Amino acid sequence: MKATTEPGWTRSAAVAAAAILVALSITSLASAQAPPLTLAEVYDDTVAIEQYWISEKYDGMRAYWSGSRLLTRGGHPIAAPAWFVEGWPSERLDGELWAGRGRFEFTVSTARRLQPDDDQWRQLRFMVFDLPGHSGTFTERLTALHAVVDVLDRPWVQVVEQRRVPDVSALQALLATVVDEGGEGLMLRRADALHHVGRSHDLLKLKPHQDADARVVAHVPGRGKYEGMMGALLVERPDGLRFRLGTGFSDADRRHPPPVGTWISYTHNGVTKAGMPRFARYVRVRVDMEAADGR
Repeated sequence: MKATTEPGWTRSAAVAAAAILVALSITSLASAQAPPLTLAEVYDDTVAIEQYWISEKYDGMRAYWSGSRLLTRGGHPIAAPAWFVEGWPSERLDGELWAGRGRFEFTVSTARRLQPDDDQWRQLRFMVFDLPGHSGTFTERLTALHAVVDVLDRPWVQVVEQRRVPDVSALQALLATVVDEGGEGLMLRRADALHHVGRSHDLLKLKPHQDADARVVAHVPGRGKYEGMMGALLVERPDGLRFRLGTGFSDADRRHPPPVGTWISYTHNGVTKAGMPRFARYVRVRVDMEAADGR
């Protein structure tokens, strides 16, 4: 699909959406139960690459079909139009809502609306990459998943393309091609792995830079040219490590920083011996993650 960008969505809009998300999460968190998701570790060159299926890492919003309704990664219902999920199977499906490369904010703003907009939803696809209820290996699940989606026969529900590569050189070449075309990176799924919940080396992500998520704990006041604005965010990783994040922000971000409790994404160049991220840089608000969701 040709890369496109939704012009009407800005970082300020993303921050505003995040504030709404925080309020919604506080009221509904008690009743939400996160679906049993497999989560990715970061790729390293010690893995036997020939044992993995490779696919593009889509910059979409994780979504889980429970067999009766579409859920966020935190377990909250997604208000999809009735036509979008009509006839979907009783099998559970794990995937991402996606509107194309570079349209992350559009995807999330569309999926987060309490009243779905048909015109916007017609631009989304559900890119399915796993069949969680199947008892076989990933290769076996992939075959079964194709059969399920073929029977469903909805053009907006598609199986994520998987391929094999012979070695690390071919993997890096594929990564370069995907990134050059506007993609985020690659996902690697171990062919003989059974489905399980949580993180392991059965599922890996590979990007041209390292990235991670953290929760905003506090706003650090700015000084000098940033007087009267946010100077840095005090953030906390899921493992409890706290650090200041002070670069990567626009002036609009500094005037209207992500609310406390919001999850944000940042990039970094590895970590120090103490585990602190090197040269951490703010990327965006993770409006696809609930305020109290650390997965």
